[in-house]
Amino acid sequence: MAKEFKLTAQRLAALQEELTYLKTVREKEVAAQIKEARSFGDLSENSEYDEAKNEQGRLYSRIAEIENILSNVVVITEDMLSDDVVMLGSKVRVLDLETQNEEEYTVVGSQEADPINGWISEDAPFGKALLGKKQGDTFSFDAPMGTFTYKILALE
Repeated sequence: MAKEFKLTAQRLAALQEELTYLKTVREKEVAAQIKEARSFGDLSENSEYDEAKNEQGRLYSRIAEIENILSNVVVITEDMLSDDVVMLGSKVRVLDLETQNEEEYTVVGSQEADPINGWISEDAPFGKALLGKKQGDTFSFDAPMGTFTYKILALE
């Protein structure tokens, strides 16, 4: 069974846009690079050709990755969210009980994770610990840097 990729509608649109760009504009650019590099002569000692072919490989790899995601996507919609329990798509305000810092996070699928901007993957230790909790709950989780304890202050 293929892995499901849980995405917001915005991330889905961004991936579709990226795929269109890669298949139209970028693919032509790489083909032009290969054509130009071939004109330099002997391919066995042509570093420009090697680099262009490597770039083509990276391009096709990214296209395949996006196509795989899009063929196994589950879009997170408003009606899938709960006001009572933390789940994928929930916005959560938490209190770090050690530092007394308040932080706000959105729980997202692994393809959208961006911890610096407050988008926490459901697969990360913190994301896993958040899932299923309610406002007012206190929870702990283990991470590579130790054990952390938080309290959920608000849930959207």
